Amino acid sequence: MDTFSLKIMACDRVFFDGESRMLVFPVYDGEMAIMAHHEQMTTTIEVGEIRFQLPDNTWQNAIVSDGILKVEKNEVHLLVYSAERPEEIDAFRAQAALERAKEQLQQKQSIREYHVSSASLARAMARLRGVNKESIN
Repeated sequence: MDTFSLKIMACDRVFFDGESRMLVFPVYDGEMAIMAHHEQMTTTIEVGEIRFQLPDNTWQNAIVSDGILKVEKNEVHLLVYSAERPEEIDAFRAQAALERAKEQLQQKQSIREYHVSSASLARAMARLRGVNKESIN
């Protein structure tokens, strides 16, 4: 069976450590996929949803913040600030964070504050998409 070692690390925990058949993750201009024996590379990950297929062909989803991904010798290491399963997300808190970020973007800010507010908005939107997708399934 063609699998690779996948380790997803967030700042507060190791989110996943095991074998995978495929990993799909968000990049700047869409999505990218990794399968077994992928060529070596290092790239960035955007805020959004990742999906990975386990050896038994089941899929798992997670909402991640931005981070980096490294592929080397049939091992994939994904390092992000946060990783959450859709069922772990509090929809009310995510909605409140979205409203706060929108409000902050309406105010006059420094460039740094603008980028922080934009990142907060992107994360809140990704979390809400994950919650809504989970409630549909």
